[in-house]
Amino acid sequence: MDQSVILEKPKQYNNLLAKSEEMGFTMPSDIYIGTLLKTLTASKPAGSFLELGTGIGLSLSWMIQGMDGNSKITSIDNDSELIEVAKMFFGEEERLELVCADGGDWLNEYRGDSFDLIFADAWPGKYSHLDTTLAMLGKGGYYVIDDMQKQSNWPEGHEEKANALVKVLEKRDDITITKMNWSTGLIVAVKK
Repeated sequence: MDQSVILEKPKQYNNLLAKSEEMGFTMPSDIYIGTLLKTLTASKPAGSFLELGTGIGLSLSWMIQGMDGNSKITSIDNDSELIEVAKMFFGEEERLELVCADGGDWLNEYRGDSFDLIFADAWPGKYSHLDTTLAMLGKGGYYVIDDMQKQSNWPEGHEEKANALVKVLEKRDDITITKMNWSTGLIVAVKK
């Protein structure tokens, strides 16, 4: 098996990569997390999905590709420039709600339905507001985080924070987790 053979890349993917390089965006999501997110979203027909940390939109493109016509996704980022880029690439996507807001504030204020999958690719929802985020996950829903293996762009002390987060997730009794030493280091949890 050759995992580098990627089938059915999102139509925007190569243009998003080019835009990422053009802007000097240094935190693009790995292609492999994208393929996993596509598969997980496809497993939830008429699903409701949340992405914390839109970034340049690479992971978002995979999630949208996995969604069926009755699904919806909300993607949040606090960087208005990145939200504008996402609007350029996904402006016609009716199943998408793009939100420019502080993720922690949004999580604290949200009063809607639960989500079938939450991809936490930002500080809020991962290193802060974890209880709030997991409370928004429906039974059987996925909580996915990446970048759990040491990255070259991590600031001093971040590795300790990542290790502490793993220990917190391991101790929770409301989720079951799988730690994957793959891609950039993933944790996939399912709400019990």
